[in-house]
Amino acid sequence: MTSKGSNKHTLRWVLIVSLAIALWGVFAWVYFYGYFGGFTKVKPIDTEEFAKCAGDISYITIPDSVRIIGLGEATHGNVEFQQLKLDVFKLMVEKYSVRAFALEGDYGGCEAVNRYIHGGPGTAQEAAAAIGFPIYRTKEMAQLIDWMRNYNATAKEGEDLRFYGFDMQLYENNYKYLLEAAKTFAIPTVELEKLWDKSEGKYSASITVDQKAKVIEKVKQDLLQLNDSTATQAVHFADMLLQNIAVGKVIDNMLNGNVLRDSLMFVNTHWIMGQEEARGNKCVFISGHNGHIQRVHDYGKDGKAMGALLSDELGKAYFAIGTDFYKAKVSLPKGKSGKRSNHTFFSKDPLSNAAKQCGYKICWLDFSRIPDGSTLKHQITDYTWMGDVGEGYSPLMAIFPQAYRDWVSPTLLYDGVIFVTDTHPIAVLKETEQ
Repeated sequence: MTSKGSNKHTLRWVLIVSLAIALWGVFAWVYFYGYFGGFTKVKPIDTEEFAKCAGDISYITIPDSVRIIGLGEATHGNVEFQQLKLDVFKLMVEKYSVRAFALEGDYGGCEAVNRYIHGGPGTAQEAAAAIGFPIYRTKEMAQLIDWMRNYNATAKEGEDLRFYGFDMQLYENNYKYLLEAAKTFAIPTVELEKLWDKSEGKYSASITVDQKAKVIEKVKQDLLQLNDSTATQAVHFADMLLQNIAVGKVIDNMLNGNVLRDSLMFVNTHWIMGQEEARGNKCVFISGHNGHIQRVHDYGKDGKAMGALLSDELGKAYFAIGTDFYKAKVSLPKGKSGKRSNHTFFSKDPLSNAAKQCGYKICWLDFSRIPDGSTLKHQITDYTWMGDVGEGYSPLMAIFPQAYRDWVSPTLLYDGVIFVTDTHPIAVLKETEQ
């Protein structure tokens, strides 16, 4: 005869096991839902028509009127998108006589790269690390830098390649080079040197932001009074430090920070254009996240992204190349620790899906080559999902895949798109590997 206590004990275990199975089922559903980017079906694309219009990246054609060529990346943390920087830039150098590469990276850090590719000491890995962001401390970036150095070693006078940065989020190298320039031009540096805490390797905590700005502005004005064309770059180091301070004041407000940062990157790209025009070069190649390169990208009513500002000003003289993926395994940092891990994303872009079905690993789709009235023309004009992974990860991205996708019309954003069907995560080199 079974006791009531025994029945209760059995019922309790049945409930516990049932609950465990249910929780496991929910976990498994969430995991697979997130891993596959949801279960939404991708709209079909005519693969025969896609294959007729798509081709190798060597088919990229730039009109003669173009002054800026922008290459976007759908994620920062992928090998293939970093390799495309070299592949596409090399094509621009050899086919269109482009002589300037500008990166979404710290200007001062990129100046360290520029000095290296002009015969400076060190290694390509050390030069890449000087840019200051982990996403550029990679083998792929070092390969780009090495190629530029080797090119410059045999380039004719005036035909050398230059490496620029158009971002202002870091300040260490800009400060170092501004101090170096001030001493070169015999400008007093006592107050400037007081800004720096040598033991900490950063700004002195005892000096306010406004005090820093006042000292840097004074050095800038002293440089301008020289009326010396060779001081132009030194003035730009000061401008970068002032921009860094300005962005730092609004960085906690994501909207205001993005608006100001993009508007300043637009200004800095203009400065780079001026430098290259002075050298006799009409075209500049820039590279950054898709969000900064797109022809249309508004921050609400408050401002526009760099690419949208360039497009407004230059019109067709700005040529925007986007990128997207079918499946991306991306290296991303989590939280403030900076510790990186790999995560998988699916763009649900029907064009990327078509590229995969056609057997492409990487392909270029020039929107101008697609016949008017064709089904494919309608599909690239219509709104669709495209991948958009930033430099950061949240578990919500698995639960809500739309968080890493944009609902956009490809032809509004780009002149064409490079599709990479399966991407692999970057490996950030450690200091001991430099």
